[in-house]
Amino acid sequence: MQATRRDSAPPAPWLELDEMLLGLIVALTAAGIVMMSSASMDFAAEKYGDPFYHLIRHGIYVSAGLAVMAITARVPLAVWSRASQPLLVAGLLLLILVLIPGIGRERNGATRWIGFSALNLQPSEVMKLCFVVYLASYIQRRPRDIADKLSGMAAPTIILLLTAVLLLSEPDFGATVVIAGTAVAMLFVAGARLLPFGLLLVFALTAVAGLARFSPYRMRRLVTYLDPWKEQFGDGYQLVQALIAFGRGEVTGVGLGNSVQKLFYLPEAHTDFVFAIIAEELGLLGGVFFIALFSALVGRILWIGRAAAARQQVFAAQICLGVALMVAGQVFINIGVNAGLLPTKGLTLPFLSYGGSSLLILFAMMGLVLRAESEVRNGSSAFAAPWQGWRVRNA
Repeated sequence: MQATRRDSAPPAPWLELDEMLLGLIVALTAAGIVMMSSASMDFAAEKYGDPFYHLIRHGIYVSAGLAVMAITARVPLAVWSRASQPLLVAGLLLLILVLIPGIGRERNGATRWIGFSALNLQPSEVMKLCFVVYLASYIQRRPRDIADKLSGMAAPTIILLLTAVLLLSEPDFGATVVIAGTAVAMLFVAGARLLPFGLLLVFALTAVAGLARFSPYRMRRLVTYLDPWKEQFGDGYQLVQALIAFGRGEVTGVGLGNSVQKLFYLPEAHTDFVFAIIAEELGLLGGVFFIALFSALVGRILWIGRAAAARQQVFAAQICLGVALMVAGQVFINIGVNAGLLPTKGLTLPFLSYGGSSLLILFAMMGLVLRAESEVRNGSSAFAAPWQGWRVRNA
């Protein structure tokens, strides 16, 4: 009789969080605060008269991001699945709004931000989350159509092309590559036929070649990337300064806070090129350590996705796959650009770069993965209400 009462008892009012995933998030967030502060203080003191200008704002973004992650982790995945289409429409509307003169804000020749007083919203970051949620829901609803019919690929392909056109109009080539790569990989894992991928690949390569051919600045970037030293005081200046930072760091680095390149030599040292400062101050060992942290984070997310797939929880599995690919893609591109392996693109390094929209969306994605892990482990999306508490569990 007692066993029956225990079996019929209501679920515990706690949402248990995955200890390993949460630990990696906290470690990268803390390291990001330290390294972003080191890279930005001298620049902030010169430009704003306050060395803590970026640190204070980054701290606010991190605090808001942690709150967003906590809220996101409380919302059942079923709610996200039902809201996938409205979210996609909202993301597309934001991408359209940013292109309207007077609404979008231009910076460094690109119109990527919508201004709200002192706040800036980057629609491309919002679209990353919206697209992953929409595509995961679409794959959950139409798995056979994707695998067996060309028509099953029509909707995601059209939406992907529309998104790419809007992003390239800003222009934001880095976000386009990350979203497109993530979408193709998610559809491929879902069992889509190879023919549509071949057509998409041909279209993508043709579009990239056309953009490079008819956009002089893109062509200069490609040529400069191949040999930046020919334009070390022109288009190749940023990459050359990043490579100098890597060279100065050697194996063990020059010491935390002792970077020379951040002293107005390397532009965007606290945003797109923060990894170059890491390589200079912490050396090869520090760079490898951060790469290992990112690898562990992506690996853990993929492990959760694999467990979800084994339990036939398609939406959770696809969410994990999409988030893992987004994070891995941004890390690969950012570090590749910093090290001179890829053409220069404006793409932040997750957790480590300064930025409001990117951090908030990143933490929202982490909240989705934490929720997915909890639902996979408990086998239910309704085991805890959104207003109830949470606790960390052992991995």
